[in-house]
This record gives sequence, structure tokens and C-alpha cells, in this order.
Amino acid sequence: MMHQPLWQSSAGFGWTMVAVTVIGLAFCWWARLHLGSLWSAGVSRKEGHRVVDTGPYGIVRHPIYSGAILGMFATAAFRATPNVIAVALLLTLFFALKALVEERFLREELGDAYDQYRRRVPMLVPFLKRRASSRQGHGDS
Repeated sequence: MMHQPLWQSSAGFGWTMVAVTVIGLAFCWWARLHLGSLWSAGVSRKEGHRVVDTGPYGIVRHPIYSGAILGMFATAAFRATPNVIAVALLLTLFFALKALVEERFLREELGDAYDQYRRRVPMLVPFLKRRASSRQGHGDS
């Protein structure tokens, strides 16, 4: 039952989801290359630590996670099995929680510069602006 597709995908839809997955992975790679020596697998301070708000970081604050999430959901939409959809949802939750941990760390390390960046750039979903009144002065995004 968990391996049976919930819907059938056409070949055209399948190839579209392959393209979306590739776009998501390319976005991850672009972000990783753009971050350069400031990237690390864990949450840690790097020499020259600063707000990076150009390239993919001008679109979302966590583009590596955004690209991975996009690729996972495209794969889940094509495969359409409950177990693949569940994995995509769990990994999305993991990336969102890790992004919140990073947000807290970056706010502590970079202060007002990071707060300004947070106000300008959405966390994970491009073009999704926060309502100005809903989060000012509150914890993480």
C-alpha cells in the first residue's frame, strides 16, 4: 500500500518533475558555490563571517534548503507514493527546523545586519514576504 502510487503521472508530467528536480539541485549548487568558504555542514562561525545577500541569497535566506525541498517535492509528486511523500514532508520539517537554528545563530552573531536581511529576504519560499506587523520583535522567522 505504501508503495502504490496515489495517482498516475503522464510521461510529460514526469519529465517536467525531472526538470524541476534538476532546477532545485542546481539552485542548491549555485548557493553552495556562491557561499564559498563561508559554507559549513554544521552551524559554526567562519572567518570573515558576514551577511551574504547576493546571488541565491538575495532570493531566499536558505537557498540550499529551498532547492533541496523543491527537488524532493517534485520527486514526490512524480512518484506519488505515500512513503515518498512522507519522506519529503519529514525532510522539509528537518530543513525548516535546521534553518530556524541557523537563524538564531546568525542573529546572535551578526546582529542588526542579519535582522535587516531577514526583513528583506524570505526564509525558504521565494517571493513570500512576511507581514511587517506580524513578526517584528519576535523570535525566528
